[in-house]
Amino acid sequence: MKLPAKPVIRIYDTTLRDGTQGEGISFSVADKLRIAEKLDQFGVDYIEGGFPGSNPRDIAFFAEARQLRLKHARLAAFGSTRRAGVKAAEDAQLRTLLESGMPVLTIVGKTWLLHVIEILRTTAEENLAMIEDSVRHLVGQGREVVYDAEHFFDGYKDNSDFALQTLAAALRGGASNLSLCDTNGGTQVEEFKVIVGRAVQEFGGDKVGVHCHNDSGLGVALSLAGIEAGATLVQGTVNGYGERVGNANMTTVLPNLFLKMGRTAHCAPHLGQLRDLSLFFDELANLRPDPKAPFVGQSAFAHKGGLHANAAQKVARSYEHIDPALVGNHTRVLVSDMAGRSSLALKAKEMGLVLDEKLPEMKGLIEELKEREFRGYEYEAADASFKLLVARSLGQQKSFFEVESYRVIIERHGTELWAEATVKLKVNGELVHTVAEESGPVGALDQALRRALEKTYPQLRVMTLRDFKVRILDSSSGAGARTRVLIESGDGKSIWGTVGVSDNIIDASWEALRESVEYKLMQG
Repeated sequence: MKLPAKPVIRIYDTTLRDGTQGEGISFSVADKLRIAEKLDQFGVDYIEGGFPGSNPRDIAFFAEARQLRLKHARLAAFGSTRRAGVKAAEDAQLRTLLESGMPVLTIVGKTWLLHVIEILRTTAEENLAMIEDSVRHLVGQGREVVYDAEHFFDGYKDNSDFALQTLAAALRGGASNLSLCDTNGGTQVEEFKVIVGRAVQEFGGDKVGVHCHNDSGLGVALSLAGIEAGATLVQGTVNGYGERVGNANMTTVLPNLFLKMGRTAHCAPHLGQLRDLSLFFDELANLRPDPKAPFVGQSAFAHKGGLHANAAQKVARSYEHIDPALVGNHTRVLVSDMAGRSSLALKAKEMGLVLDEKLPEMKGLIEELKEREFRGYEYEAADASFKLLVARSLGQQKSFFEVESYRVIIERHGTELWAEATVKLKVNGELVHTVAEESGPVGALDQALRRALEKTYPQLRVMTLRDFKVRILDSSSGAGARTRVLIESGDGKSIWGTVGVSDNIIDASWEALRESVEYKLMQG
């Protein structure tokens, strides 16, 4: 007997509304328009744009969004049911929703008697009428209506009959979907699954969706449980942006749905773009990507232990639960004091180096690596320094310059603080002496070093220092503590990291700067 095909899951993205309620998340009108186009290209079914009329930014967005020519996604405006005692046709907020021009209108209603009585200060009967009237009025104007059942799980546990009656009211009004919201994010997985199953039994899975928050760390698990219970629409945000600790993270929900649960959606063929989508959102939100994010994080398929790296080299799936390419990611090998010959060989290969793990020099390289890690060096975020270390150990590093000396002087003139750096180098046997001033000592050293070399090596003119991180390794030593400096540099085409360690922060910075320049020169 052939089993019926599983329903296609509809994906409802609320990053532009619920996501922007997260601390530190803000998008301009131009950002929101770009995001809508990006989500449409990815294959999302619904894109919730915000509250029309609530603030100038959302007003401007909806005005411009009407001109977008989306290929698949439907834009949704968000609002709430009519006020108590007011006819739906006369409710100002519902009128604003209609005036947004959006084809989909999502309205939130109360399903918990606590909110009906104590917050709205109305009766259960009037609340049911508010839901049904509002949905019917909007549907009557030719719009698709998604009903967000706010606090549904709290309401169900308080009075299941009333909570289900609110869904029935929305369905009578003509709602296309009843999205059950775990607004407080406190529901546990098993009870969530049972409650969603009851709603599916009452109204049909094609009418039920889920909207989860991550307050208990279960946003993704609850969303997947809702689908298992029969819901066919899932709401969430890219990278889990959202109020408090965030919403269900779509970059985790989607690969689990498609790769683990065998479900599909319109965006499933575009899953290979998932990591790029995640990075795109972080870039517009001006946030550093979470390296530990499942599936899309930089560390999601990173191997550090020698045994792991060796096994992954032979059979990737032995230590990788999926092929990273399926979500647009890739395998990374990290080097540390846990490294063995296989780890080093794999890491070198990843960086374009041919390194035979049987070479006699490998033993010395491993010993030096472990000794340097013991002193505080860290190469996981300093690939360029690792490549230089390998080249030195194999006798393959070319000498581009020799450092004779350097000096940094800090001066304060009134309210202004200046650093002057002096660098003496030998370049092709010729002594070069340069001086540079900047507001800080690292910037001054960076300028002086490159100024000394740019005449001979003009490719350094496009190089910039992008990021600078300092970590105190043994804080109990006070002012004499050993310091690790990580520097990120770039040239418009690529980005690389270098590391320096010393009990003097300036010397640690100098080492990382020098290696950054050496790496750029080694690239040609």
